[in-house]
Amino acid sequence: MTADVLLAGIVLLGSSVQWLTGMGFALVAVPALILLLGPAQGVVLANCASGAICVVGLAGGWRQVRPGAMVPLCAAAACTVPTGAWMTRQLPEPVLLLVMGGLVTVAVLLVMRGVRVPALRGTRGAVMAGAAGGFMNSAAGVGGPPVSLYALNAGWTVREFVPNAMFYGVAVNAFSVAANGVPELSGARWGWVVVAMTVGGLIGRGLASRIPEKRARLLVLLLALTGGITAVGKGLWGL
Repeated sequence: MTADVLLAGIVLLGSSVQWLTGMGFALVAVPALILLLGPAQGVVLANCASGAICVVGLAGGWRQVRPGAMVPLCAAAACTVPTGAWMTRQLPEPVLLLVMGGLVTVAVLLVMRGVRVPALRGTRGAVMAGAAGGFMNSAAGVGGPPVSLYALNAGWTVREFVPNAMFYGVAVNAFSVAANGVPELSGARWGWVVVAMTVGGLIGRGLASRIPEKRARLLVLLLALTGGITAVGKGLWGL
């Protein structure tokens, strides 16, 4: 029962920040999910939940999707997802925790610093970001940071970024679920997850107009950074 409540709390928090800022479910939830469920199950649950949230979020903004950027992003992700999925099946759990925590930590630090990389522009930049995102999403459940960096270097506004990030999230999580499978949860646990996603979405949408966007994003990144460092620590401890 305690594990179920913790699982619901993690999903609720991730869903809230996703609806609050347009990003963040995986960054916030994955480190905690892999500590609670193990690396493999934590990642595939994050893929399923994040993909479902993106489907709902995209319903109202699909007209703003930029096919010119999304086609190379998604095509590149489809090519690298199998590699990330293969890696998660080959490495022992402490090493996986170390790798996943490290990927989350580095990705968050890059996004927080707003790194400008000339190579992440145009079609070549979309391919590079999509490939990195696909690998990271299937291996560690966090495919958003490379796309965030691409959008930053492309000069997109937040309003432009959100629907395109949702579209990418639908595609890359579908690829990842196809490669990794679905989580092995009981019916009761799936019920907890669905309820937590729904309640989290309502909370996030209710807070969106009350909390400044910059402050909310900083909170998301700090939570993700804490989780990433914790996962690295547990991985090092288990070696």
